[in-house]
Amino acid sequence: MELIKQFSEQQYARALESWDWLDLAGKAPRFTSLFGDVFLESADGAWWFLDTFEGQLVRGWDSRADLTAELDTEGGQDRYLLATLAMAAYHRRGLHLDASQIYAYAPPPIVTGSFAVDQIQVFNFVAVLNTAGQLHEQLQNSPS
Repeated sequence: MELIKQFSEQQYARALESWDWLDLAGKAPRFTSLFGDVFLESADGAWWFLDTFEGQLVRGWDSRADLTAELDTEGGQDRYLLATLAMAAYHRRGLHLDASQIYAYAPPPIVTGSFAVDQIQVFNFVAVLNTAGQLHEQLQNSPS
């Protein structure tokens, strides 16, 4: 089972519109996890991770080789690709993705606090990522 997906430049642009409150300038989306977390490459060759569950962008690796080395480990696959959850959704739940879809939670874990496999659904990549960006921006800007 392939644990990453790639989308068109147009799909990435539409999906990331609502994340403009983060510093995405100069970072090009290259691929995603099956849950829509985006791996971006900056002009200096560094790789960034847009964690759509946490609503944060972090510089994770200095080079593609560093990223690949980490994603080739079981720990890296579980942390960044949510491999265990993706495989459970596919094998246990029988959820299959078409070219425009990713796995997502409904409602999202930021609301429920739950990562239960039974709550995973199949949704359109652009819609999920755009909605997640809006939700995280609202939560960031809400009074404590």
